[in-house]
Amino acid sequence: MAQVLQVVSFVLVAVLGSLIFVSKVSAQAGKGGAPAAPAGGGGGAKPTTSAAPAASAKDPKAAAKDAKDAKDAKDPKAKDAKDAGGEATAAASDAGIADAGPGFGPDGSPVDYATVQTDEDFPKDMTPEEKASIGNGKVPIHREGPFKSPFAHPRFGGPTHVKVGLVIGSIREFNIQTGGFEAEFFVSLTGDKELPQLALYFPNGHEVNETVMADTPTFKLSRFSGKFVSTMDLRDYPFDTQQLDIVIEDKIAGVDQLIFEPDKPRTSLDSEFRMPSFSVGFVAAKSYKHSYPTRFDRDDLYISRYKFTLGIDRFATSAAFSVYVPAFIIVLISLIGMWVPPDELEVRSNAGAPMLAAAVLFHYSLIQALPATGYLTRADKLMLGVYVSLLINMASTWALLIVQEHNVDKAFRWARAFVPPLTVIVMILVCIW
Repeated sequence: MAQVLQVVSFVLVAVLGSLIFVSKVSAQAGKGGAPAAPAGGGGGAKPTTSAAPAASAKDPKAAAKDAKDAKDAKDPKAKDAKDAGGEATAAASDAGIADAGPGFGPDGSPVDYATVQTDEDFPKDMTPEEKASIGNGKVPIHREGPFKSPFAHPRFGGPTHVKVGLVIGSIREFNIQTGGFEAEFFVSLTGDKELPQLALYFPNGHEVNETVMADTPTFKLSRFSGKFVSTMDLRDYPFDTQQLDIVIEDKIAGVDQLIFEPDKPRTSLDSEFRMPSFSVGFVAAKSYKHSYPTRFDRDDLYISRYKFTLGIDRFATSAAFSVYVPAFIIVLISLIGMWVPPDELEVRSNAGAPMLAAAVLFHYSLIQALPATGYLTRADKLMLGVYVSLLINMASTWALLIVQEHNVDKAFRWARAFVPPLTVIVMILVCIW
């Protein structure tokens, strides 16, 4: 009977163990698979207006222009006067006399006064390979200013330094498997001079809704709600600290127009902020320059990003009782068999083999609550210690079956003297590993 029970237990252990192994291998393979999309490539809402909107046949302005062109065709003198005036305006613009503020051109787009690059825009000693590496296509560039990108704005007059304040009202629906959560928060923007035309974008967010509360040339305040995703680090699970991030940038404006700076006194949580199963570990914010992979020739403009981070700690008491206590109980029950007399091998076996099946089932339930990872969590290491401890225990039972009959009592005393201390050492090592 004892042998049959052990065979059934090992079959169950093999099946569940293979499921655990496959999940770990699949996660590791996923890390070496296709590269992830750029941080700013997904999730957020698309701009409702393009950088240089084209005239449409249905556009009233375009229709008016066509009518005016027809009128000019009927009146050559008026057309000549118009051409002369256009040349004068272009000359004034090239001389820097025309309006160069945030409202320059339709929608304030810097693309409108960019110039298509030519061979003269490259140093004479530059090789064809060097030209190709930075892009020698017929793209619009800015010959003035430090950036050649058509989205640069050299006539803006220098960047506006913007203090960003962010106050979290609530976080809901936090999912440890996907890293997703829903957040409601306030964002304040305070510039040291007039702000450019803003269109805030959240690279790690989607379905973000904005309610504008204040909109002045140098100060803006909005309330946002949306869904966000952060990367989870589960190496210390179940005593892990997770970081929930909210990243903000502007859709078009680069560092030549806009530089974010954290407003630390205005970076905080609502006084009634709470999160189930977690406590607040820390609140932090930083700003940095982000460079997208080159999307087109002469794409050299950096983007200023603001990153708010909320650190949350899992409650240690809950983690201990849900993970560590069951694991230690499994080991302790298996050790009870060490004091069963050698002539009761069936009872002794029932204290070891079923506990191995229980350990695998418990481990499988743990990994089902977590995403697949390419590394071992603290819970995985704990369960490895449980498996080693149970193997040592079961090996002592098998030894009683293979030793000569006159050495059974001696093997029993040796196992009872050495297996429990060795089990304690193994469990201590996996707890501090």
